[in-house]
Amino acid sequence: MHFKRKLFLILTILTLHLNGQQQKNIENNSQFWTSVNSTSRLSSQWGLVADFHIRRDNFIKDPNFYFLRVGGAYWLDEQFSFVGGVAALWLATDTEAGLKYALEKRIYQQALWRNSIRNVVFLQRIRVEQRWHQVLNNEDGMVDRIRYSTRFRFLLSGKILIVKNNAFPKLVIANEVLIQFGEEVVYNTFDQNRLFIGISKRINKDWSFDLGYMNVYQQLYSGVDYDMNHTLRLFFYYTPD
Repeated sequence: MHFKRKLFLILTILTLHLNGQQQKNIENNSQFWTSVNSTSRLSSQWGLVADFHIRRDNFIKDPNFYFLRVGGAYWLDEQFSFVGGVAALWLATDTEAGLKYALEKRIYQQALWRNSIRNVVFLQRIRVEQRWHQVLNNEDGMVDRIRYSTRFRFLLSGKILIVKNNAFPKLVIANEVLIQFGEEVVYNTFDQNRLFIGISKRINKDWSFDLGYMNVYQQLYSGVDYDMNHTLRLFFYYTPD
């Protein structure tokens, strides 16, 4: 056998062996996630967006995070839009000094494409986030340092009309992949995957909601520890225009 082929075979076997030795520690959690999301047009092309989120652990028993995001929107046409803005997240963190909240500041940009094919409305979104995280000292809960990362998010969703009657909800299937980069992002370039299956229903002309199950599979900074969050998600949408 040629030397290069032998070397490639040995390296392949060694890689598979090392991967097999690396065990995943997966922690299962139950969560409840709710939010209010608004989109308002100031003109045919310009508008404002804002959303506020609450996520809790052990279903609704313990806090997980509070999140606020605002931005400006520009519609190229009825299918393509662009958004940019700022956001802040308060992450509940257990320390020896008790429960503390670590602040994460963000700047974000996104491009969104929406299209309809027969009875399905497809939505694709690419979002880029620049994130500054507070890392808390475990002993006293004070801010130890600021950790920076850049995160890319790729969302694909489909809203399916099952019954041609607005009184019936639509089926929603969506998946979002999140990857990140930064000086301290060594073992978890893959950040998380969010799979959602549920229903979407319009309440009236301005308000709608979606309700369903979201599976959030997240890799932590160690690279071998994972969170598997089984989440009941209830999002409200305010779109007066």
